[in-house]
Amino acid sequence: MKLYAFADEACPMIDGQIAAMKRNGIDGLEIRGVDHQNVSDISCEQAREVRRRLDDAGLITWSVGSPVGKMDLERDDFAAHIEKFKHVLEIAYILEAENIRLFSFYCPVGRDPEDFRGEVLDRLGTLVDIARGSGIELCHENEKGIYGDRAVRCLTIHQALPEMKGVFDPANFIQCGQDVREAWQILKPYTKYMHIKDALPNGDVVPAGCGIGHIREIAADFIAASGGIFSVEPHLRVFTGFSDLERGNNAPMGTLLTYENGDAAFDAACTSFKTLMEE
Repeated sequence: MKLYAFADEACPMIDGQIAAMKRNGIDGLEIRGVDHQNVSDISCEQAREVRRRLDDAGLITWSVGSPVGKMDLERDDFAAHIEKFKHVLEIAYILEAENIRLFSFYCPVGRDPEDFRGEVLDRLGTLVDIARGSGIELCHENEKGIYGDRAVRCLTIHQALPEMKGVFDPANFIQCGQDVREAWQILKPYTKYMHIKDALPNGDVVPAGCGIGHIREIAADFIAASGGIFSVEPHLRVFTGFSDLERGNNAPMGTLLTYENGDAAFDAACTSFKTLMEE
């Protein structure tokens, strides 16, 4: 089993992210925020400095958690988005990241996503063509509001574009009203790695095992099938300065946990998953 994380949720600064990963025994980074900047906006020189610091710490960049594909199909400029993607690809190459996480575009509100199937596949196909030969795999994440928010449309993407792998996010499926077990059975053959993010029926994100994401069951199946690659994405509630609000990890399901700061939330997210898998 390999365990990576969005360590920008512990600290916006790369040194703080490294400290959080080392403290929790994380193998490497799914990089998203770098010193108060989105990874898609950093320069190549900044990427080289991040790479140097990670190398010194004995950590790797597993995936670039990019915002590619988070654009409106009708209103936003795809040509400009392609240029951003090319820069992200260059950043990934410098960091020696194996993957780029991306999305499948926001469909206009009130419209049937299936009306945009052809356009979505054409645009994703363009990104696949650009990345081909780079040695970096594109990994689609299910996300609320995008074309691939439900399992059946994620399946459409993977069947049409077999080079594109999957990132399975249980909490995002819960927030879309998708049965997570059903989604796993559909997408298991296409999943390269899994986000560790659980949620309650109302969509509130909670530590692994405290929600209805069937994290332990699905993660165990994933490990049995392929060894299992996981990326912790805490998304837990942080109330800076209110340490008396912290309830720890043993609150009953339905209780929304709160943490004093990003480090505390990050540590709780990592610990809850490790503990869950040891049970």
